Amino acid sequence: MGPTPTSPGLGKRRVLLLNATFEPLTALPLRRAIVLLVCGKAEVVHEDPAGALLHSATATLEVPSVIRLSRYVRVPYRARVPLTRAGLMHRDRFRCAYCGGRAETIDHVVPRSRGGAHSWENCVACCAKCNHRKADKMLSELGWRLRTVPREPHGPHWRLLAHAKEADPLWQRYLGAPAA
Repeated sequence: MGPTPTSPGLGKRRVLLLNATFEPLTALPLRRAIVLLVCGKAEVVHEDPAGALLHSATATLEVPSVIRLSRYVRVPYRARVPLTRAGLMHRDRFRCAYCGGRAETIDHVVPRSRGGAHSWENCVACCAKCNHRKADKMLSELGWRLRTVPREPHGPHWRLLAHAKEADPLWQRYLGAPAA
């Protein structure tokens, strides 16, 4: 099966994979999701809202947005959530940790030049103005305080957000409320 000429961009499409219990597992490439469906290992929960179709010589299939495994798969552990710009901005809800304005950059609370780590606990979303004013200073030198204490996010959906550039809006009900 391949994308039709009228459905460009399907090669980059990702599909949310749910466990049999509807727990989010990962975001798959469309091609892998189709293989799981054709082999009977998964079922479609939601189709693509645009109604895109895939055609083969003998079958036509709607492009899925969310699929669910037919059998439960045990997940042995959850590794740490990788620190990415998209994940950090999502954790801080695109708000500056210092002034509350719209965040555009990332700032290290304890500057790296002063031994600060590049970690969830030391990085915050920041507006360009505050980032420029703070430079490589400590918060105590400026008399500033953080609006919230930064920490590593947790919850099953955070690993998905670290990899997905643009998640389908249909995924939200399966990813649950943001847990920071």
